[in-house]
Amino acid sequence: MTGSTISSEKLDPRRRKLLFRAWHRGIKEMDLILGGYADAFIATMPDGDLDEFEMLLETSDRDLVKWFTNEEAVPDTADTLLFRQIQAHALALRA
Repeated sequence: MTGSTISSEKLDPRRRKLLFRAWHRGIKEMDLILGGYADAFIATMPDGDLDEFEMLLETSDRDLVKWFTNEEAVPDTADTLLFRQIQAHALALRA
């Protein structure tokens, strides 16, 4: 079980791969944050956002946890609109 709430059957191969990677991070919190966001938006993400999301998935879980929990400042290279949307989505789910 991936944790994903959507079927990847109708997604193109790139989106399928990104959805899988978002749900298989290694740290459960990152699975929930990135996988949850991917479930909600991967099917309709424009190519530019997919590029950014793919780059974000290359980032270590340790760094991402620090950034998402505000333990460390998000570096300028990662402090993008997409990152802030993912963070807002995760906070909204907690509310």
